[in-house]
Amino acid sequence: MLLAIDIGNTDFTIGVFQGKKLCDTFRMRTKINRTSDEYGVFILNTLQYKGYDTKDVEDVIIASVVPAVMHSFNSAIIKYFGLTPIVVGPGIRTGIRIATTNPKETGADRIVDAVAGYELYGGPVIVVDFGTATTYDLVTEDGRFVGGVTSPGIRTSANALWQQAAKLPEIEIRKPQYILAKDTVTSMQGGLVYGYIGQTEYIIRKMKEESGLGKINVVATGGLGKMIAQETSFINYYDANLTLKGLQIIYDKQKQG
Repeated sequence: MLLAIDIGNTDFTIGVFQGKKLCDTFRMRTKINRTSDEYGVFILNTLQYKGYDTKDVEDVIIASVVPAVMHSFNSAIIKYFGLTPIVVGPGIRTGIRIATTNPKETGADRIVDAVAGYELYGGPVIVVDFGTATTYDLVTEDGRFVGGVTSPGIRTSANALWQQAAKLPEIEIRKPQYILAKDTVTSMQGGLVYGYIGQTEYIIRKMKEESGLGKINVVATGGLGKMIAQETSFINYYDANLTLKGLQIIYDKQKQG
């Protein structure tokens, strides 16, 4: 078994692979001050609860955008599984070339998403990840990661709205039936969701125009991405597990090397 672990700003997601097959996923909130024992016990107990033999775990691969947790997390894998994890970063074979001004600035999650989008859906491809930040990244037909866009995530925008405006309540993020709202909650939902649909379509359209690449597939992932993908024809595919699949693809490339 392979454990593919995506450590994000809000939570981390663990995928259990047998070969290329994603068998299971589970997640935990990302907290900076967790100990290696907390991480290790959580992963072991969850695997055992789901019926897996932890002795079958042969390798672990990690993509992280939270450097502060990596010492404890790496220690947990070493201590509880006896394995040194593969960490996505400089020197890792990915199958794509980062053709940006400063490749080292590109987050591991964006690289992994780009690899999965390119390998699974072909290039040129725009990969949109609706996370704490929403990222839009373009990979060309010949596998060059040429750049992208970063914007506040939907939930990040919502948190700013109700934390900074005293009279606005915390709300459920969902699309209202009509954009012309007759109450505060529905007006906020409309602004967030319809506004984000508009942003998504505009950014994708401008990326396609500037690239001059003609037909480009657009693949979305991330927690609230499904809601947006269902409301626009600008997104061709939604893949909830794109990042985990990308980690598995990168893992295979290390073994083939």
